[in-house]
Amino acid sequence: MEFLGSASGASFITRARRRPAYDDSKEFKSKNLNAERRRREKLSSRLLTLRSLMNKATIIEDAISYIEALQRDVKVLSDQLLEMESSSEEREKPRIDEINAAEEMKKNGIEEDVQVTKIDGKKIWMKIIFEKKRGRFTKLLEAMTYLGFEMTDTNVTTYKGAILLSACVERTYGGSLEVEETWELILQIIRGI
Repeated sequence: MEFLGSASGASFITRARRRPAYDDSKEFKSKNLNAERRRREKLSSRLLTLRSLMNKATIIEDAISYIEALQRDVKVLSDQLLEMESSSEEREKPRIDEINAAEEMKKNGIEEDVQVTKIDGKKIWMKIIFEKKRGRFTKLLEAMTYLGFEMTDTNVTTYKGAILLSACVERTYGGSLEVEETWELILQIIRGI
């Protein structure tokens, strides 16, 4: 509204200015509307491109830090492996108790021996006597497992530098067990250890 008149006068004349009412049926079109829309779309696409580049940069940074961590782990593990190899070379020297065990076994007349007796078609009983040295028992079990022997009712005893292993054995694969063949295999395993 617009007021006309003097400030000193008591009467004011009021004149209402009429504005056109907003009509929903007509679209308000600005001459810059399309240009503004293109500018916003261009800005939006550039922001999306920037975000994707930042995501790629973040991924690359993460990959670089992960590779560096792996390289540090490789160095630590390599150092540990070298330490283990150097200490294993020291361990390869026979220990005094191992030398004494072998001598004691021979002094007491105990010799390496393998006895195999067939129980039935699938099972045999075996008795093995061999020198008590570090790792020999484990290697024997690994070789027997590799050849398909499954031991049940196993008894292990050590006495005067010797290990006595008695067990009931089944063959899990490779056919039935023959006494002579099994005896030769076990003897080869013991002598090869």
